[in-house]
Amino acid sequence: MDTASGTRSGIKESILEAVGDTPLVRLSRLGKGLAPSLVAKVEALNPGGSIKDRVALALIEAAERDGRLKPGATIVEPTSGNTGTGLAIAASLKGYRVIAVMPDKMSKEKIDLLRAYGAEVVVAPAEVPPDSPESYYRVADRLTAEIPGAFQPNQYRNAANPESHYLTTGPELWRQSGGKITHLVVGVGTGGTITGVGRYLREQNPDVVIVGADPVGSIYSGGEDGVKPYLVEGVGEDFWPDTYDPAIVDRYITVSDKDAFVWTRRLAEAEGILAGGSGGLAVYAAYQVACEVDDPSAMVAVILPDGGRSYLSKIYNDAWMRQYGFLEREEALTVGDVLRRKHDEEEIPPLLTVETHAKVRDAVALLHEHRVSQLAVVSGQDPHTVVGSVSERGLLRHAMDDPALLGAEIVDVMEPPFPAVAAEDGVREAVELLADRREALLVNMDGRAAGILTRADLLESLVR
Repeated sequence: MDTASGTRSGIKESILEAVGDTPLVRLSRLGKGLAPSLVAKVEALNPGGSIKDRVALALIEAAERDGRLKPGATIVEPTSGNTGTGLAIAASLKGYRVIAVMPDKMSKEKIDLLRAYGAEVVVAPAEVPPDSPESYYRVADRLTAEIPGAFQPNQYRNAANPESHYLTTGPELWRQSGGKITHLVVGVGTGGTITGVGRYLREQNPDVVIVGADPVGSIYSGGEDGVKPYLVEGVGEDFWPDTYDPAIVDRYITVSDKDAFVWTRRLAEAEGILAGGSGGLAVYAAYQVACEVDDPSAMVAVILPDGGRSYLSKIYNDAWMRQYGFLEREEALTVGDVLRRKHDEEEIPPLLTVETHAKVRDAVALLHEHRVSQLAVVSGQDPHTVVGSVSERGLLRHAMDDPALLGAEIVDVMEPPFPAVAAEDGVREAVELLADRREALLVNMDGRAAGILTRADLLESLVR
């Protein structure tokens, strides 16, 4: 190719020509020790970052051929985000307006991405029946009816959805694998991918086993009585789409949210492939299939529908994963741990106190003797009852205003008691209590004051 002369043979006329021809990658680390080969089709390398670029382009081109999509029209689509992104990319080049209607469980990154491509985003509640007026399906229907000339491609009913995979994804898989695929594992969402790819592969080899990976709570493997909310995005449904041919599927493997997300992260760590949760779900199912196959000549292929950059605030965020119980919580450092370490290292009494009727100069001497900045003030009648607090900063301020105050009683200058925490409380929670600018906390053990920890003590423990 003569690039210097400007030959066009290697140049795409637009980004739409870059859709498809994604690589098939061997998962040699995750598949180590398995008899069959384990390979993955990495659809995140499409321009819009997902397999839905194929579908979006096919939906628009089919509507243009049929005359259903007029120049400058508005495209309205209920989507988990990826189809909307594909539509937005194509629409930006073809001159259409796009409104994507999404369920509210979708990641913020997906919403931001759609808007970056120029789409308008409408968010609807996820946990309502599909026939509810509030569901994102029905909201999309209503907008389509209200906007003059609007067109809804409807990936759940449009035959161009599975056809796009029959014409592109299936042939690519067969060619890239050298015709060696014996098992195909696909997460089932609209059903378009597994239907289109499955049909093509079956025409090449009727013995190919087609496996649907399905979230716990989806209608496909659980039936209508088993429908319930789940967190993994882009797969499973609560109704039967017209684009799905269940006869193409030999069996389902049901995958929990936890297994899907843990395997999503495992895929990134072991293979360097940053996929979305639906990819982790499919890889988990593919691994189960591969474990059952005792044939070195077999090949288990899995499709990874999208990339992980749209899920950095969720699946790849430790705090989010722990919030839902998908990662074990680390052994939390407690306030009591910090207090014990402080006493051991600094050799100070567990709790330094001054009585209400002691003199201010006595408190100052105690602060200097032990090189601390705060004291708890206790009742003269009950040394276990904390009634206030004094700090080096506060006493110095009083003394500067009135030097004679050094002879005054503590009760005349003390401040309210420090906020109290239990020794079993976590350090991070304790730090949050100091947001009101108090400099120390009172630590209680077995119902009694046991020590004082400063903001510096707590922050130092977190650094450690």
